[in-house]
Amino acid sequence: MKIASVGEAFPSHYYPQERLLEEFKRVWSRQLFNQGRLETLHKNVLVGGRYLALPIDDYSKLESWGQSNDAWIRVAQDVGEQAVRKSLAQAGLEPSDVDCLIFVSVTGVATPSIDARLVNRLDLPSRLKRLPIFGLGCVAGAAGISRAADYVKAYPDEVVVLLSVELCSLTLQMQDLSIPNLISSGLFGDGAAAVVIVGGERCAAGPRIVATRSVFYPDTERVMGWDISEKGFQVVLSAEVPEMVSRNLCQDVDDFLADQGLKRSDIVSWVAHPGGPKVLSALEEALELSPEALDLTRESLEKVGNLSSTSVLLVLQETMRRRRPEPGSLGMLLAMGPGFCSELVLLEW
Repeated sequence: MKIASVGEAFPSHYYPQERLLEEFKRVWSRQLFNQGRLETLHKNVLVGGRYLALPIDDYSKLESWGQSNDAWIRVAQDVGEQAVRKSLAQAGLEPSDVDCLIFVSVTGVATPSIDARLVNRLDLPSRLKRLPIFGLGCVAGAAGISRAADYVKAYPDEVVVLLSVELCSLTLQMQDLSIPNLISSGLFGDGAAAVVIVGGERCAAGPRIVATRSVFYPDTERVMGWDISEKGFQVVLSAEVPEMVSRNLCQDVDDFLADQGLKRSDIVSWVAHPGGPKVLSALEEALELSPEALDLTRESLEKVGNLSSTSVLLVLQETMRRRRPEPGSLGMLLAMGPGFCSELVLLEW
């Protein structure tokens, strides 16, 4: 089981954080009296800029969840197609080679799902097996790799594409002045990534998937997620998230590695989801990582923000492209998300 390639795609609308902050101040000028708090929250997330699904002036024209979701369906197909085409080209494959398409997202809904709508656009084979997954949130990039690994373990001569599309800007509730929503307005961005995973009977230049593990933490449903109503998706984002990392992740990683006859010191590279500065600090401290271990993760957060399930795949791409570890060395890909839960993927480079 190997990762053959990762391809990314973004909407064409990119804005520096300062420009986005100006727009939020303008929109909330009559509702938010302490605009200094908004500015502080935006600066504290350490995001330098983000891609948006729509031009910034178009968001004021969205009057209902239906309109926002229609925009999600339209843009998700565009960036999804671009990401899949790029990942297949990098792997030296054609759309006709794909046996299974896994689609993950938590920022919109569609039936037929986005994977189905891409079949004609990409000229995918009619024999294609599709697996749309909704609701895993930030953990879905890592979990999608795990489920793809399960698939090619059963079918070692086949090709799976995992596609993640997250258009977080289309979920923002402009009437919600709660701290979680204000943080979200400065943290989350839009984009897509596709990963090609192949079975052991096919050649690939990327890392081998050695083992995977899912961990669910009981009675943590209100740590992170959405409240969904006629207004759409309203963020649930508890201050407990860094605490969940500190409390659980070290033991989960150690137990997972011990079952493979390994320990943390055997891991030379870390591909982590960039949840936010406090989450990354908690992760770094819990796993006793060196200061540079999460450089690419922090860089991704600064450049494009938190893209939910897409982010860890972008960090994986940059690791493969710019900081590929020595052949035979071991790495860990990990993310945490709604449930609350974590997903761990052991890689051999």
